[in-house]
Amino acid sequence: MFLTQTTSRQREIIEVVFRNGWEYMRRLLTGGKADEPQLPTPAVLRNILVDLGPVYIKLGQLLSTRPDILPAVYIEELSTLQDEVPPVSWAEVEVVIRKQLRRPLEETFTTINPVPVAAGSIAQVHRATLADGREVAIKVQRPGIDATIAQDISLIKGLADLVARTDFGRDYEVVALADEFSQALAAELDFTREAGFTEQLRHNLSTSRWFDPQQLVVAEIYWDLTTEKLLVMEWLDGVPLLSAHLKSDENGKDPAVERGAITTLLFRAFFQQLYIDGFFHADPHPGNLFYLKDGRIAMLDCGMVGRLDPRTQQLLTEMLLAIVDLDAQRCSQLTLQLADSAQPVNLSRLENDYDRMLRKYYNLSLSQINFSQVFYEVLQVSRNNKVRLPSNMGLYAKTLANLEGVARAFNPDVNLLDEIKPLITDLFRRQLLGANPVQSLLRTALDLKSLSLQTPRHLELLLDRMSSETLQWNLSLRGLDDLRRSVDDSANRLSFSILVGSLIMGAALISSRAQTTELSWLSSVLFAVASLLGLWLIFSILRSGRLR
Repeated sequence: MFLTQTTSRQREIIEVVFRNGWEYMRRLLTGGKADEPQLPTPAVLRNILVDLGPVYIKLGQLLSTRPDILPAVYIEELSTLQDEVPPVSWAEVEVVIRKQLRRPLEETFTTINPVPVAAGSIAQVHRATLADGREVAIKVQRPGIDATIAQDISLIKGLADLVARTDFGRDYEVVALADEFSQALAAELDFTREAGFTEQLRHNLSTSRWFDPQQLVVAEIYWDLTTEKLLVMEWLDGVPLLSAHLKSDENGKDPAVERGAITTLLFRAFFQQLYIDGFFHADPHPGNLFYLKDGRIAMLDCGMVGRLDPRTQQLLTEMLLAIVDLDAQRCSQLTLQLADSAQPVNLSRLENDYDRMLRKYYNLSLSQINFSQVFYEVLQVSRNNKVRLPSNMGLYAKTLANLEGVARAFNPDVNLLDEIKPLITDLFRRQLLGANPVQSLLRTALDLKSLSLQTPRHLELLLDRMSSETLQWNLSLRGLDDLRRSVDDSANRLSFSILVGSLIMGAALISSRAQTTELSWLSSVLFAVASLLGLWLIFSILRSGRLR
């Protein structure tokens, strides 16, 4: 157990948690069902993570991508976490770089700026120039961070054992969730993984029917210099999108028009990732979207990505349409189809919750609806009804929320409906006909041909079995096993009771007519056996808790 461990880091964590959330810890340690502990308040949870340091801030950032398990107030609070930490000295960073390079540092780079342009909890970034003159960004892993993360992963799992005592912990399997986050933290230590994500995103966005790929940039990876602890990529010169000051140029280009064009570009690029490619940049916050000096838009930091399979893409497209139509019944059906497993759900209650949620949007025009907020509420309704959605739904919702937030901050006049309406039309066309209509038509024709050839044979088989009385039906009804066991138990107890009664009656008859010592002895034995069996029967009934 976490509380029985005595290392200095454990003691530090306990002190931090008690200092920030004494009332929560007091209720947690009591363990009384009458005062069942819940999660600490969002502000307390945020303070605990900040005091625990960079790795736990990273954990909070990962939690902020899971609106499928945390209420909106927690997501909003944890989204403000920034892992701003003091940079490591250049002397230490240089040692790491030299160990990762195949050639001497001086032969690989002509210049490296020793002052980092950014520093995070796991790595820091330096600007450099290759020997051939190309400008690059070098992402270097902080020395010793792998050992720190390994230690903190163990502690995170220990903390999960504590939180598992809460209602939240039981409902959302916090121990399994801790394993998932631990794997995500460990995966961030392998920069080749991030490089692969970046390369795949760069390839996917190099072609599009919705936007001009030349206007969108994803940094090129230099694989010959990239290792698990060193990531070398193309340097992109620009500023964060929300810091860009657009002005009229010599050609008389209106800044408002340019803002509109950039907003459209972002929506179309992300909708392609979400609904066509099924592989998307899952962290499009303002710091990861850059406005370059040449007017193009760049996507940075592809360490966090999400994936959607074709079936989920189709369901999410239909969910978007159901939200636009304010169709509570369809939202309920799609939620159950998206669910991780077939679990018992009160469908009537689910539909009523959706109806109440959507009713407040009845008098609003579609241009006024915040779609990411609506989807957060969809996740809230699912959570309240114990419908467990896949983890990628959280990343999907967080990506939409970040994208919509950046778009509205950058261009307050944006009309989200105008942006997505032509895309939804095209999406439904693609889902009906596929990316290649001719290929889809040929596949359908082959399926119909196969069905037409197999149907007569299947009908002949069915009629033959019906006429020969060999047709068998295999029915599987859920819940019958428990009923069968209950009936078996009742029948066994009834038989047992009859047996005990028979033994008692037999013993009484023998005792009343006993003429010899042997018959008296047999009568006593039967009474003793019946008494023991009767006591055992009473004890088993009391232990089952079904006396009434």
